[in-house]
Amino acid sequence: MTQQTTTKPAPTTDYTALISSLAKDARAAQMRLARMSDIEKAAALRSAAHALRAQKADILAANEKDMAAGRESGLTDALLDRLKLDEDRLEGIASAVEAVAGLPDPVGEVLSTDKRPNGLELSRVRVPVGVIGIIYESRPNVTIDAAVLCVRAGNAAILRGGSEAVHSNRALHAALAEGMAEKGVPEAAVQLMPTQEREAVGAMLKASGEIDMIVPRGGKGLVERVQNDARVPVLAHLDGICHTYIDASADPEMAREVAVNAKMRRTGICGAMETLLIDSDFANGEEVVSAILDAGCEVVGNEAAQALDSRISAAQASDWDTEYLEPKLSVAVVGGLDDALEHIARHSSGHTDVVISSDDKVTERFLNEVDSAIVMVNASSQFADGGEFGLGAEIGIATGRLHARGPVALEGLTTYKWQVRGTGQTRP
Repeated sequence: MTQQTTTKPAPTTDYTALISSLAKDARAAQMRLARMSDIEKAAALRSAAHALRAQKADILAANEKDMAAGRESGLTDALLDRLKLDEDRLEGIASAVEAVAGLPDPVGEVLSTDKRPNGLELSRVRVPVGVIGIIYESRPNVTIDAAVLCVRAGNAAILRGGSEAVHSNRALHAALAEGMAEKGVPEAAVQLMPTQEREAVGAMLKASGEIDMIVPRGGKGLVERVQNDARVPVLAHLDGICHTYIDASADPEMAREVAVNAKMRRTGICGAMETLLIDSDFANGEEVVSAILDAGCEVVGNEAAQALDSRISAAQASDWDTEYLEPKLSVAVVGGLDDALEHIARHSSGHTDVVISSDDKVTERFLNEVDSAIVMVNASSQFADGGEFGLGAEIGIATGRLHARGPVALEGLTTYKWQVRGTGQTRP
């Protein structure tokens, strides 16, 4: 039977008081988490995975409510795909929880040590960030991914999911809370916001001193709002405008297979390729774009790209800066590596960019000169995922340059403190 988790009743106007109450409870729970051992936290997550499987029927029924409402409200196919849960996806979520449970606990890791000439012994040690607020849209799996990563790294989480997934999020949270509580994790370690009102999000963003970090996952509008309004540190990315550049030396079969997968495996994820760059000296460009078109993708391109296939229509200037998240792709034929690097520097969102080449000089230049969080050689950009990187799961892909970059998992949810051990030293 699904445990009915308790939530505080949402006030009609005083959202600041609501967030303060949630944050106060989260802080107390986080202090209890800090006293739990690695073994205890791992056991709690394994218990949560068991509860997710045991409550599969309830979770999928709740998700179907959200899917029905989404279809009725006209959600796009890409958004419906993000929202959808089925047995395979739910098993993937539960398996990811177990994978996080099996990862080494980063808390307490000694990053560096030093002994000063005066005898002081210095250590930098990983510690939890504290209370983390996660604001996200559409994807109910984020409820679990974010929660378990926070708990594994000793943090408390306040989750605010999108209204599209409200029933799914509640069912997932109920199972998670029940499973972890059986192993001693306090309920307030992971709290689901009891209201969908936008004003509550505004209160979260202004809760400086109560919430230690905000992580937004969602569309450009959500992330921009968070970054513009937050008075709390933000760990975020905007768009996933991911490029794949096919060099003249690329193996034709590899280029075709990687390009099709990068775009069409799942078009609605942030690691999906949105722009394909083809070297003008690559002899098999027609085959690559034909395979993408045949897979059901709309393609727009520059004049040289249009010459590759009559089905390619003219790209507008805005296309090069658009994250489609659907079966649509921009293609440009470029005059070599320098042109490709220039295009990527101008239009990339700093998420993931790929080169397909058999020339080591080209690949090394690409790796060194493309300033993105993830840079790949001869592999699909769809691998831009914390699970695929061996991180168990991820809370998001950070495209900034501070604190954490790329898939944010356990280490990205920690900070460090200095521990100084002396023997009575005084400073002259």
